[in-house]
Amino acid sequence: MSPTVFIARRFLQFQKTSRSQHFISFITLIAVIGIMLGVGALIIALTILGGFEKDLKEKVIGFTTHIQITTYTGQPIRYYENVEAKLLRDFPNIKSVSAFISTEGMVNFGDATEGVIVKGIEQVTSESGVSQYLVEGNIDLDKIDEGIYGCVVGRKLANALGVQLYDTVLVFGLQGHIQTSIAPSVMAFVVKGIYESGMAEYDDVFFFVGIPAAQELLNYEQAVNGFEVLLRDVNIASETAKEIMDGLGYPFYARTLFQLYRNLFTWIELQKEPIPLILGLIITVAAVNIIGTLLMLVLEKRKQIGILKSLGATSKQIRSIFLMKGLLIAIVGTLFGNIFAYIVCWSQLQFRYFSLPSTIYFMKTVPIYFQWENFAVVSAISIALCLIASIVPARLAAKLDPVKAIRLS
Repeated sequence: MSPTVFIARRFLQFQKTSRSQHFISFITLIAVIGIMLGVGALIIALTILGGFEKDLKEKVIGFTTHIQITTYTGQPIRYYENVEAKLLRDFPNIKSVSAFISTEGMVNFGDATEGVIVKGIEQVTSESGVSQYLVEGNIDLDKIDEGIYGCVVGRKLANALGVQLYDTVLVFGLQGHIQTSIAPSVMAFVVKGIYESGMAEYDDVFFFVGIPAAQELLNYEQAVNGFEVLLRDVNIASETAKEIMDGLGYPFYARTLFQLYRNLFTWIELQKEPIPLILGLIITVAAVNIIGTLLMLVLEKRKQIGILKSLGATSKQIRSIFLMKGLLIAIVGTLFGNIFAYIVCWSQLQFRYFSLPSTIYFMKTVPIYFQWENFAVVSAISIALCLIASIVPARLAAKLDPVKAIRLS
């Protein structure tokens, strides 16, 4: 161990031989705690925001997908199997393609009537999307009898209608574009499954049926509204969407989930922006405390500094001692801050102590998503700020005159 590190550690040790030394030990502890809380709070905040973003992405993809392809005019797409085949053949980033039909409608059960979005999906889509939120029943959207199909509804919609599994509901939908009519079409559906995503705006609105049922409801005659595309790499969704529009040409129009749900992702980004600044200020204040701690230490240890200089210690070595002390405080505080943040986040991940109103935040509990780069970046910034804060008292200590320091002590 180098003399600089050894002396810095000795200066850092809590001593109670005098009231002044006891006070310095106390404010050193306060500085460590301040850094710990600042680092821990910033990591926890970033971990929670990462959880929000991850959960929202997963839930949005569960109801749509990475890219949605429709037409500019909104006209139904005939011969959609050919388009599906072309997408899978010509675009290597596309993992899967599923056709869908979406329309507004009304669902009636007894005296209750609710407005919904009737969404016709292929079986592969239902298995990969809605099934992860299924809480009752199963996803069976096949035809049961003439004019009767299975359906899956959200928990909130089921409660509003008062329906349970295997109840039969009536769905009123406007006729499609191919055969227009003023009178709405009516079909019966049996509730085969109930899902609960935690996002009220989905659980209250989406009414899932199979593609054949939606085609019959809207008289689409083997047509669909569009396609939902799952990508191998969502990070290049924008580039892939542009390639799809160039490849398919008019009238096809491709939009990414970030465009479809811009408000949600903008909300997350807005939440992220001020948090590093606000909590960064907390770390800065804690780092500034180091200045006061080291200045008091310089006054308390001026005799020892004078003795070290008289024994041949250079100004650079004295400066290094106090920089090392500031660095040790920063490392200890940052380490405990990381441990504190990990324990809090792990506990929330395992036991879900903190709940949220799902109608506002789209989920029932505070989400957690560990990103180790958050720990690394916050720790590096914390240590750097503390080291910078240590420069002023270290320079003052290095400038002490050894004769005056010993005489005044």
